[in-house]
Amino acid sequence: MQVPFLNPSAQVAALREELVRAVTSVLDDGRFILGPNVAALEKEVAAVAGAAFGVGVNSGSDALTLALRALDVGPGDEVITTPFTYIAPAESVVQVGARLVFADIDRRTFTLDAADVARRVTSRTKAIIPVHLFGQAAPLGPLLELARARGIRVVEDCAQAIGAAWEGRPLGGIGDIGCVSFYPTKNLGAAGDGGMCVTQDEALARKLRMLRVHGIERRYYHDLHGYNSRLDEMQAAVLRVKLPHLGAWTRRRGEVASRYDVGLAGLPLELPVVAPGNTSCWHVYAVQLDDRDGLKAHLERNGVPTLIYYPLPLHLQQCYAGDGWKEGDFPVAERVSRRILPLPMYPELTNEQVDHVVGCIRDYLMPGSGG
Repeated sequence: MQVPFLNPSAQVAALREELVRAVTSVLDDGRFILGPNVAALEKEVAAVAGAAFGVGVNSGSDALTLALRALDVGPGDEVITTPFTYIAPAESVVQVGARLVFADIDRRTFTLDAADVARRVTSRTKAIIPVHLFGQAAPLGPLLELARARGIRVVEDCAQAIGAAWEGRPLGGIGDIGCVSFYPTKNLGAAGDGGMCVTQDEALARKLRMLRVHGIERRYYHDLHGYNSRLDEMQAAVLRVKLPHLGAWTRRRGEVASRYDVGLAGLPLELPVVAPGNTSCWHVYAVQLDDRDGLKAHLERNGVPTLIYYPLPLHLQQCYAGDGWKEGDFPVAERVSRRILPLPMYPELTNEQVDHVVGCIRDYLMPGSGG
């Protein structure tokens, strides 16, 4: 049996007629930049994130950069985030000229260790970017308490967490600004790049709208130095077809995760943990074990390709070689990077495919177990 690690084309196939109608409608309408689909999607995604305002931008990465700009983060400021994630949040800090500060992670949830964040706060700390990794919230309770006490802004990286919640509250509308990605493999994926900032603050939403269009509110009058970072009208149309299905897709991801939990119970590996108070949207289901590479090779021999998130923590990446970080600075992130193995996870996975993955893992870790 072949089990693709990711399969965005399966979602397209299921919705093809609706998607074609939506894209054709945009072509017929002729409004290709910041048209009615973008305006409608901004309201719809803001509602999902529990926020008052949405501002569509070119990508999840741009959302982070514009969020920091909107919060006036710049040279002389420090921003704390995680070394165990995709590079986008770290990159955004560098792009606005601030100093990048990392804090280590929790070994079970893979999100920021709030105690380590607290140890790294200084008088120059302007913002914290908690990454809601793999579909569940970073420890927002202690992070928000710390931020409010010190006047620090909180930018939620929700690239992998649309539809997830913390203490019953949707992620995105809890901090100052939430940043969403619509990259095609995300839980709500476009047919190309796309992103959004969400916020409760009308003034921040106004500033974000200016920043995404060269710093203007009136055409050809530039009040800020901004960007060209607009969510494409066709992508918004695609996303509006998909958004009504997000709840069902999230429930199916939860069913897949539960099936993995049951099937892999009792094996010599660590299963993912959802922290108390969190509701995960299961963007990624990742196990940990010392013989990660051996199991990875075994799965691939049996028709189950895998992809490692993330094989090298950010503080050890070449682009930060001049910043003085070294191996051993963030030991939990480094250990997780050596041991983590994400398994196929998307709503179109069948039970038979999940059982095949489970059986392959059982055969490798417990030969003759009958898996």
